Amino acid sequence: MKKKLYFLGYTNKKTKIINFLKKKNLLIIEFGNRTLTEKAASEADLIISFGYKKIIKKNILDLVKRPIINLHISYLPFNRGAHPNFWSFIENTIKGVTIHEIDKRIDVGKILFRKKINFKKKNNLTFREAHNILIQEIEDLFILKFNILVKKNYKVEKIQKKGTIHYKKDLPKYLKNWDVKIEKYLTTYCK
Repeated sequence: MKKKLYFLGYTNKKTKIINFLKKKNLLIIEFGNRTLTEKAASEADLIISFGYKKIIKKNILDLVKRPIINLHISYLPFNRGAHPNFWSFIENTIKGVTIHEIDKRIDVGKILFRKKINFKKKNNLTFREAHNILIQEIEDLFILKFNILVKKNYKVEKIQKKGTIHYKKDLPKYLKNWDVKIEKYLTTYCK
C-alpha cells in the first residue's frame, strides 16, 4: 500500500512541489487551506505544510504519526510567523529558508534544514521578487532533501537563539503593494 502524504497550503498552481510529489510512489492528498481534521491527521503517513494559513492545534499534533514538516521562507529563528520576507529586510535579519518540524508554537519546531540567501542587489529588487526567490529556494531545498525527509534520516537542530515573530496585524498600513522596490521602501519608511 502506498504511503499517504497530505499537502497543506499551496496548490499545484502556487508550487512545483506537488507535481514533484505526484511522480513519487505516494498517495498525495492536497488539503489546501482547509482545516486539518483529526481523522486526516491520524491517517497520514506524512504531512507537509507550505503556505498553510492556519495554526495547527495541539490535539491535532498529538495524533500525527510523525511531526508535520513545515516549509518556511525565513532563516529561523528570525521572522517567525507572517510576512517573513518583509520583516527580514525591515529588521535587517538573516534572510533564508527553513524546513522544520511543527510543534505547538509558531515556527519554533526542530530545524531539519536551513539555507541562507544573500540578496546582494536589493536596490532594484521588489518585495514580490524577493519573495519569489525565497519560494524557489525552499522548493529546491525540499526537492533536494526529499528522500532524507521521507525516510526521516535527518538530524534535528533545536533553535538556540531567541528570534523574532510577527503577525498579520503587524504589517504596516502604508505598505500598499509588494511591487515596491525594497531599497525605496527602506529609505522612505525606515530611516
